[in-house]
Amino acid sequence: MSDNPPGRQRPLDELLERTIRDIDIPPRPTIIDRICHEMRREQPDLQYVGQQISADVSLAAGLIKTANSPYFGCHSRCRSVREALLMLGLDATSRAIAAISLRQAFPGSAHYERFWQASAQIAALSGWLAQTVRKPALRADDAYTYGLFRDCGIVILLRRFPAYMQTLGRANRETERAFTDVEGEALPTNHSLVGCLMARNWWLPEEISLAIRNHHDRDAIDHFESGLPAASRYLVAVSQTAEHILQEVTGASHTEEWKKLGPSCRRLLGLDDAALANLYYDGAAVIKSNA
Repeated sequence: MSDNPPGRQRPLDELLERTIRDIDIPPRPTIIDRICHEMRREQPDLQYVGQQISADVSLAAGLIKTANSPYFGCHSRCRSVREALLMLGLDATSRAIAAISLRQAFPGSAHYERFWQASAQIAALSGWLAQTVRKPALRADDAYTYGLFRDCGIVILLRRFPAYMQTLGRANRETERAFTDVEGEALPTNHSLVGCLMARNWWLPEEISLAIRNHHDRDAIDHFESGLPAASRYLVAVSQTAEHILQEVTGASHTEEWKKLGPSCRRLLGLDDAALANLYYDGAAVIKSNA
């Protein structure tokens, strides 16, 4: 648990400013700038946006695939970038492009293949859980995007600090203190803060950025007065539950996070033992379909 009481963290902007000086955050893809520029116009030019996306074959294919996933709410199958844009709208398209571009932002990141695979599974499970638990302000597309970006700060820190792997191991084994407190003993920052900075820099919704910033803070999940938006609290709870399901179903490496955060997540999502057991069973099919 964080040593700071709910709502009493150091000012986020101050922490972000220091992190910018110390960490090399991958630059925002130009296509996101172009989409956001169109979003600010009174009459956005969807044809122009479509042409920009279509110029990158892998990006175009990724957008169509994302639009056809169950987490972005498209009820009919789209076959082109234009159809994907019309179905998703510019706001959701921007988030989808960010999700597709995330891995490409880390050249040579094949070394972290297991990390990317786990992130993709957690994202898929998070989107599915959001549709299953049906909480106010909780969107499946946001849950999916958040699941992908939640731990991106880990890759950034691994690339920046050679000894971070040892810190990561200690944090994963810690049974009492918050994960980020362990990181703070060895580093001038932590992966939650770095991930929040990247999400903000890539113009993801503030609810997603704040969820990344607070996803190891039990007080932020537990207390409405923490100041964390309800959508952010649900995103944290859904994604943490998704990671737990992945570990239980596949036998993947277990951390101590569910022991520390699980009870808070279950309370917020209203999951009793029977409901959680059903999620294990149904989640196995989601994992298999996204393998």
